[in-house]
Amino acid sequence: MYVAVKGGARAIENAHRWLADARRGDRDLPDLDVAQIREQLALAVDRVMAEGSLYDPDLAALALKQARGDAIEAVFLIRTFRTTLPRFGASLPIRTDAMQITRRISATYKDVPGGQVLGPTFDYTHRLLDFTLSDAKPVPAAAEAAAPAGPVPHILSHLGAEGLIQPEPAEPADVPDLTRAPLAVPAARPLRLQALTRGDEGFLLSLAYSTQRGYGRNHAFVGELRIGYVRVAAYLPKLGFEIEFADILVTECESVNQFQGSRTQPAQFTRGYGLVFGQSERQAISMALVDRALRARELGEETGTASAQDEEFVLSHCDNIQSSGFLEHIKLPHYVDFQAELELIRKPRRDAYAGQEAAE
Repeated sequence: MYVAVKGGARAIENAHRWLADARRGDRDLPDLDVAQIREQLALAVDRVMAEGSLYDPDLAALALKQARGDAIEAVFLIRTFRTTLPRFGASLPIRTDAMQITRRISATYKDVPGGQVLGPTFDYTHRLLDFTLSDAKPVPAAAEAAAPAGPVPHILSHLGAEGLIQPEPAEPADVPDLTRAPLAVPAARPLRLQALTRGDEGFLLSLAYSTQRGYGRNHAFVGELRIGYVRVAAYLPKLGFEIEFADILVTECESVNQFQGSRTQPAQFTRGYGLVFGQSERQAISMALVDRALRARELGEETGTASAQDEEFVLSHCDNIQSSGFLEHIKLPHYVDFQAELELIRKPRRDAYAGQEAAE
């Protein structure tokens, strides 16, 4: 037994050295540094920050380098590091209506106050490989952005002023913290949103797509998608006032969904909501669609026909760290379990063969 343990330990040490060698790659090529990843693979960095629940572009870039580009492994590294950090307090709610806009679009209105700001986007590019990028030639700087100078109100506020969209309920005074307490269902909407905002992008994308294909009967419009920098502030009791200590990049999406009304409520629109760290448009839009699907019961809609409406299913499986951990653990040694099941199969087979020989 001790020989097997020691042999396994040596094999693991060798695997770690091999991993480090594979991570470095061809020694004739320059080493990829963290700053390059942070600046030139920004969308991958943003995904790691969003799903890792930690806003730190340098650490997210380092995690991507350590993980050889595996986004889920990088998220795991960030989540693990996050647990070692001391908690000083809680920030105040961010003001996305005061966002310094870099991108802002609406699929529901062409002309909106503040204008449509396309920003840096793949939406209008041709999906053709650009071989000039492999030449490593200098890239000319972009023209000066024509983003709104001051605060830009949310587009859906105009629907709210007409009473055409359901008003949002007041936020509860005591919002649970998913990072400090385990998830329990049924969950209030603030807790659901916390789970979705750090959920796996691919999983949420699949669920959101399913709602668009009729599994949930929920047709959605992107009322507004905005990306930009917001101030983060905290109230310090000892000083007796608020201080602003950071600017962070976030993506916010509000979807407009149909709602036919009921005996007690007039016909109106409802909304789904998504907010994530960085520029993560698919994540924010998917989150908004799934958030709206999960509101079906509270809005008196038919449920039980779609996975996206099943709160326990969605919230229990959207976290990629839990999902990948449970999935990947089956590749680790399960010798005892398998030998037990092997014996359960061999014994009745031996008994069956013995019975056949006795009959003959």
